[in-house]
Amino acid sequence: MSAARMLTGDRPTGRLHLGHYVGSIANRVKLHQRYESFFIIADLHMLTTRNSREDIEQVSRNAREMVTDILAAGVEPDRATFYLQSAIPEVGDLNTLFQNLVTVPRLERVPSLKEMSRDAGKDEMPYGLLGYPVLQAADILCVKGQVVPVGKDNAAHVEVTREIARRFNHLYGQVFPVPEMIMSETPTLVGTDGAGKMSKSKGNAIALSDDPATVRRKVMGMYTDPNRVRADVPGTVEGNPVFAYHDVFHPDRAKVDELKARYRAGRVGDVEVKEELAGALNRFLDPIRERRARFKGQPGLVDELIFEGTERTRAEVRRTLVEVRRGMGLTSAYTQVRRRAERYRKAVGTPA
Repeated sequence: MSAARMLTGDRPTGRLHLGHYVGSIANRVKLHQRYESFFIIADLHMLTTRNSREDIEQVSRNAREMVTDILAAGVEPDRATFYLQSAIPEVGDLNTLFQNLVTVPRLERVPSLKEMSRDAGKDEMPYGLLGYPVLQAADILCVKGQVVPVGKDNAAHVEVTREIARRFNHLYGQVFPVPEMIMSETPTLVGTDGAGKMSKSKGNAIALSDDPATVRRKVMGMYTDPNRVRADVPGTVEGNPVFAYHDVFHPDRAKVDELKARYRAGRVGDVEVKEELAGALNRFLDPIRERRARFKGQPGLVDELIFEGTERTRAEVRRTLVEVRRGMGLTSAYTQVRRRAERYRKAVGTPA
């Protein structure tokens, strides 16, 4: 490898939103200029919670929209390799080998898995979901990723990757880097309903691709202080989603501080505070919308990026798998069998 590598990505379940941006995309935009960057379209991970035929039929469209969102956010296409996870079967081979390097109790201690299962409406955790961090380790290590930008939810997953890399290297020799996690400055973003993090499935998200009117409508419907029935009633800023968004997306700190002071004193209404937020969000999203329109105006470009990236990544993964199998001694077992079979065929006159 000529440069250190970064691996990151998302499940193709729909368009990306502001929570994705603060959780990881902002870091990706900065880091992809410094690292050789691989972006996974994690459709096999999607199957752990969404595996109906209808879900699978949407993968191609969702992948296209997701990659467009990432490009629109500021990732340059000539500095990124996008690839479709399910198109690289060798990742599954690596996943199978890694399964033997981690225990069930260790995976059961990953806190986000139960939450993912619950959010997906599962009464019991599927086997694939329990092994989600192992497959994620295969994703990261198959291209020998050295840097992984993560949000709060995925930190525990990547720690499993680090443990698997160390375990493999201890048993079979130095093959994998132990990847470094780079945490986002804003680990999570509360949803517009104030009930937990922003999520596509909960309908409480503002998409990066939402138009100005949609953003304003969603902001005007946001949850605020439930005890504040009039504008002249002092309100609570702490834990108020509207002000949480102001803190992240409004560039004028003096204006935000002024709004907070007036809100606490009962001298500003929710409508004015929300109007100010809608304006700030739309100004933040305008450059993203412009880039998105530019990429959407080149039909087939995103598909070409995914195709080229998948072919390139598969070649990388194949090389990694050869190295892994050689390090484990798996290649020698079959080589011995093949050579003995060849000698036998020669002895009895069987055509090769």
